[in-house]
Amino acid sequence: MDTEQVRLVPWAEGDLWLLERTNSPEMTAHLGGPESGEKLAARHRRYVGLSSGRMYRVTLADGGETVGSVGFWERSWRDAPIWETGWGILPEFQGRGLAAAAARAVVVEARAAGGHRYLHAFPSVEHTASNGVCRRAGFTLLGQAGFEYPKGHWITSNDWRFDLTGGDEG
Repeated sequence: MDTEQVRLVPWAEGDLWLLERTNSPEMTAHLGGPESGEKLAARHRRYVGLSSGRMYRVTLADGGETVGSVGFWERSWRDAPIWETGWGILPEFQGRGLAAAAARAVVVEARAAGGHRYLHAFPSVEHTASNGVCRRAGFTLLGQAGFEYPKGHWITSNDWRFDLTGGDEG
């Protein structure tokens, strides 16, 4: 998997600024809209303290400039434990294949972490760019599902899956 465009840097205490940058109406249009400062601070604390999974800053491999975030975390889906993933690339870096490179890099990290066979992504069916990232990163589309994100906000999502064992995808 080609991940040479980006590097993943584990989320750290000083990375709250990146959450603030990605909290724009443009970046959260498919996620229920911007969050309050209090909710961002709580999200940052969760990212720093993740004990199962990990969040990352996505940086350019050549130069180290931060371009976004990606991560994976544990959840239950259809009565089975899985890894879930999500990403966000800052607007000025979009359209360069960086989200797909970050998604491929997080597949490597989730595989190394072990514990679950599958890594899922659940972009809104209307989020053309994120669905394209899933396709380019090698995920398999399983179909649509009702999905609550954030809490209290229901959307129709596509359920994309990557088999971390190399079984049916990859």
